[in-house]
Amino acid sequence: MPSYQLRLTLLSDATFGRGDGVAGLVDAEVQHDDFGLPFLAGRTLKGLLGAECADIVFALERARPDQKDRWQLAGERLFGHSGAALEGEAILRVGTARLPEDLRSALRQEVRKQRLTPNDVLELVTALRRQTAMDAWGVPQENTLRTMRVILRGTVFRAPLDFVVEPQPDDLALLAACVKALRRAGTGRNRGRGRMQADLLGKDDLAVTDALFAVFRKAVMS
Repeated sequence: MPSYQLRLTLLSDATFGRGDGVAGLVDAEVQHDDFGLPFLAGRTLKGLLGAECADIVFALERARPDQKDRWQLAGERLFGHSGAALEGEAILRVGTARLPEDLRSALRQEVRKQRLTPNDVLELVTALRRQTAMDAWGVPQENTLRTMRVILRGTVFRAPLDFVVEPQPDDLALLAACVKALRRAGTGRNRGRGRMQADLLGKDDLAVTDALFAVFRKAVMS
C-alpha cells in the first residue's frame, strides 16, 4: 500500500496549542511530548486537511457543478463521511506531525544522558510571545496581557500519511489539492501565526504535490 509523508515548514511562528497553560508562566502552551518535543496531533492535522477538502468541494459545487459528485466521492473516500459512526470508512490515516527523526533522536539522547531537561529541549525550539488587547485609541486594555508559547518559524514537521486500501488517482489528486490549500494551523492562525508551506513527499522523499495536483487541475479545467 502506498505511503506518503506530509512535510510542514513553518513560515511564521506557530502555536499548536494543547488547550491549557502553565500557571504563572504561559497562558497558551504548545503540545509537546515527555522529552519536550513539540508536535501537531494527527487527529488535528486530519481535521485541517478535511476542512480544506470541504472548502474545495464547496467551491466546485458553484464553479463546476458537473464535477462536484466526482470530487465529493473522492473526499469521502479520503476522510470518511461526517458523523463519528462512519468515520471508519476513511481510507486515509494521518499520523502525528513531529520534528525530523534525526533531530528528535539527538535531543532524546541528550535528555536521557541528563545533559538537557525536557524543558531545555522545549525552550530550544520555542519562544514566549506576549500580547495585549488594545482599545480604539491604541491604548493597552487592563488585564488583557497574555503569554503564548510559539514554535519558531523555519521549524519543519513531518507526518506519515498511510492508506488502508489502494487509493484511486482521484483520491491522490484531491489530497494534493488539500495539501496545497493547507496554509495555516494552530492558535492565532487568523492573526498571522501558524503560516506554513505544506508538501506531499512520496518514495525517496521526492516532492509529488505538483505532479498529483496537475491531475486535479486538468480535470477541473477541462
